[in-house]
Amino acid sequence: MTMTSQKHRSATKIDPVPEGLESARAKLVYIYLDATGGATVEELGEILAMKKINILSVLNSLSSTGYVDRMGDEFVVTN
Repeated sequence: MTMTSQKHRSATKIDPVPEGLESARAKLVYIYLDATGGATVEELGEILAMKKINILSVLNSLSSTGYVDRMGDEFVVTN
């Protein structure tokens, strides 16, 4: 049996989740967007295994509270 080597990924610094986020889904979406630098609704749904309606609801909430912005087709964490 042959063992494959795993590539070591460089550590990505993720800022703490804002205290105002109480929903587990909102935290998950926020952390993913922060770690990846942004994603489309379709990417979020596929990667996080969430329905589009739930993603849109979370993104609407995160946008209205100023945690994320829309840039073209992608959503990104507000700096």
